[in-house]
Amino acid sequence: MHHFKGFFVHCGIRSLDGHGSPEARAAMDQPTRERRGLLIVLSSPSGAGKSTISRMLLDADNDVTMSISATTRPKRPGESDDVDYHFVDDDGFDAMIDDGEFVEWAPVFGYRYGTPKAPVKDALRKGRDILFDIDWQGTQQLEAAMGEDLVSIFILPPSMDELERRLRSRGTDSEQVVADRMSRAAAEISHWPEYEYVLVNRDMDKCLNQVRSIVAAERLKRTRRIGLVTFVRDLIGPAH
Repeated sequence: MHHFKGFFVHCGIRSLDGHGSPEARAAMDQPTRERRGLLIVLSSPSGAGKSTISRMLLDADNDVTMSISATTRPKRPGESDDVDYHFVDDDGFDAMIDDGEFVEWAPVFGYRYGTPKAPVKDALRKGRDILFDIDWQGTQQLEAAMGEDLVSIFILPPSMDELERRLRSRGTDSEQVVADRMSRAAAEISHWPEYEYVLVNRDMDKCLNQVRSIVAAERLKRTRRIGLVTFVRDLIGPAH
């Protein structure tokens, strides 16, 4: 699969403030909102910290909500349906694919995970930010479908030894599962150049602060600030 960011930037037909997608044009018709929503992707090899940082970001920022994926993976102890995941069987997942209900989906460690399309589009219309804890396959599909609003962040471990230590310290995976995750880590890390931002997670709190700084800057981008063109026209007059 290919990295699609350049296509959307250079080939889209854009309006005065730089937006061309139907979602963007619809957003410009809603002047009461300050900005368009973000699709924030955190990816990393298993054990590098993306899930922990995702939880920390959700706790620290009330304007960010988590995307709930559908999965064929069995429910783990303590997980709740429609809270942690939408748990479905293989037939149900196949039906969702056939009905075009996913904005992205991918196989991961023997199971399938997918992001339902309807809540993503609804959140963008309402100017909400959605957080995605997905891998590089899902990120490529999401960028192809919604690239204009995507902010992609890849999190690297400080070393492979530390990655293995973190996997073992979780105490939830068998030796075989740990070995499988480590064997896939290098292949997953090889996709780091496809992301806009790349962070090294040496310290969870510092890494969280870097993620929050990225999100804050992305929210202030001119291309996402709804009504800015009208504001400036009113400020300096139409002659300028």
